[in-house]
Amino acid sequence: MALSHFFKHLSFASSNGFCTLSRSFIHPSLTSLFKNINGKTQPSIPTKISHPLSHCYTSASEPASSTLLSPYLSVRIQCRKDIADMFSEALMCFGATSTTVDEDDNCDTSNEICIESIFPESEDVDVCISQAADSVGLKEKPSYEVETGEHYDWIKKTQESFDPVEVSEGLWIVPEWKTPPDAEATNIILNPGLAFGTGEHPTTRLCLLLLRRLIKGGEYFLDYGTGSGILAIAVLKFGASLSVGIDIDPLAITSARHNAALNDIDPEKLQLRLVSGNTSSPSIDEHKDVRKQTSCEMVVESEHARYDVIVANILLNPLLELADDIVSHAKPGAPIGLSGILSEQIPCIINRYSPLLDNISVTEMDDWACLSGTKKLTGN
Repeated sequence: MALSHFFKHLSFASSNGFCTLSRSFIHPSLTSLFKNINGKTQPSIPTKISHPLSHCYTSASEPASSTLLSPYLSVRIQCRKDIADMFSEALMCFGATSTTVDEDDNCDTSNEICIESIFPESEDVDVCISQAADSVGLKEKPSYEVETGEHYDWIKKTQESFDPVEVSEGLWIVPEWKTPPDAEATNIILNPGLAFGTGEHPTTRLCLLLLRRLIKGGEYFLDYGTGSGILAIAVLKFGASLSVGIDIDPLAITSARHNAALNDIDPEKLQLRLVSGNTSSPSIDEHKDVRKQTSCEMVVESEHARYDVIVANILLNPLLELADDIVSHAKPGAPIGLSGILSEQIPCIINRYSPLLDNISVTEMDDWACLSGTKKLTGN
């Protein structure tokens, strides 16, 4: 299935500026696709957040100062504890630039918790909260308070919130402005403020650990929803011959390109593809510069069964809707990793992918999961 079929209901309007970072934040790649979705068609939303979602730029070149240092709305929402994480992520989907669940703050009752969120000054907070509440099945809109904040230095706040992350022994994710703790380790240098994927979120960790096991040297890799490019960059450091990252957001491609440069990645080895409305398939052979593409331009024609390893770290519903397309790009017998899902969603993913994959296994971390298997030798 092409991306256009699943994303036809989605608005591709970019968010305004950075998100702030605090105690709990949204992560999975492609989550920005679910902003401004019609509530009736919105996909299921994971219920644990741990990382930033941000569009750093309002264009693909330089950030406008007005988006990086701008007024904001601080919204304090009283919410039931049992749906706080899910509702926080829903808020991100419908307009919030950040959410923080303070687990030490019981609000007014022991059954409720407070969610601190940031919205752009121009956002209609009441509509956003109503849509978010509807999307997670709340019959009543939670109560909330709004305060207008003064100019906010998004960049400074972002940078202050990140430290180097040790994914596993000898593998570090290091913010651009920090010194690697271990110069001899495999260090992936990243600007976390540019897109989605910074190494701390369990789904990113699970995918990195999976790829570290799978990559033996010389593989062709497809990062299905590349975001910050962290996985696409990592596999090259692990020894892959070629890494292809696709995303529908030109800002994500710009981010991944920036992060690739930080890591001195050869552009011939890391190909980044802006996926338009008619295809989800990058070509290994054609080199197209994303800076010359528009968000409406069709990328190259499909080439199935070319990749030795594929990972899609996105969200539950895209994984379900795009299963055939994701698997179609793998060689028969090639390993495929699927993440961005909660542990409780594992049965749903296994049921969808069992006809397509053999040797399915699952790893879990902090209520998140990564499923992997090998493409069946016959069929898709």
